[in-house]
Amino acid sequence: MTTTTGVPTLDAIARPGGGFAMVAMDQRESLRAMFDQAGAGRPEDEVLVRFKLDVAEVLGPLASGFLIDRHYGFDRVRDEGLLPASDGLILAADALQQEDGGPVEETGLDEDVVGGALDLSGVAALKLLIIWRRDARREERVELADRFIRRSAELGLLSVLEPVVRATPAELDAGTWDMDAAIREAARELSPLGPSLYKAQVPLAGAGDADEQRRASESLGKAVQGPWVVLSQGVERDRFQGAVEAACRAGASGFLAGRALWSDVVGSPDVPARLRELSRPRLERLIEVVDRNARPWREAR
Repeated sequence: MTTTTGVPTLDAIARPGGGFAMVAMDQRESLRAMFDQAGAGRPEDEVLVRFKLDVAEVLGPLASGFLIDRHYGFDRVRDEGLLPASDGLILAADALQQEDGGPVEETGLDEDVVGGALDLSGVAALKLLIIWRRDARREERVELADRFIRRSAELGLLSVLEPVVRATPAELDAGTWDMDAAIREAARELSPLGPSLYKAQVPLAGAGDADEQRRASESLGKAVQGPWVVLSQGVERDRFQGAVEAACRAGASGFLAGRALWSDVVGSPDVPARLRELSRPRLERLIEVVDRNARPWREAR
């Protein structure tokens, strides 16, 4: 189903009940670093591609959406039919600035994706990572997010906006950094721009007891306009399910997660077997949480 503007509705990447259970596999140099940290050495590009294809084959049939980057495996995931028709394909539209082995420091729009040079057939949505800071480039990042949302619509695609908050050196020096307050502030600033779907960090990084998670999630839910999901970066794997449940009960519509599903499979000598043993059951449990607790996206304010 599409809207009157030709953009598909969020049903393209949602489960039948209107919640989201999406797999993120758009990691690039950070994935290469994960192989190194797992003791498998620095992998060649084809090793990254093979890992992404394995994740698509094993987890894709369960997911409502599958996120990948254009550099490592996008064409093969799409063209080799690794995903069922019900699994919406999401393509990363972010150009990342990061040191080797380090975190992403800044992002921009990948002009190969949004400029019309890349074949986007089969793609339902684009995703943009924004590094949100209270610094001199704050307004510039708001303009970047707005341009991404508008360009996605012009291409007839959904937009998934993913702000990740970071402290400035001054905030760290002064001891004033509060990550959860920043997550809420970013949501109040960016979600009103109107992305199709807002992707937020988990409150408290998944820490705290159930009541603390509930209260923190409710505070975040009040800050977000429109449908939203949570990501798993920065959350311990065994805490992510509880964090998703708390977020869904606070108004979230599900999750778009990568590391919480497959990080301990990186570097395995038999990736497909370990994905079936470890990652698939995790995804199945998370889907149950979403189907039971998530707010359908059409009900989001």
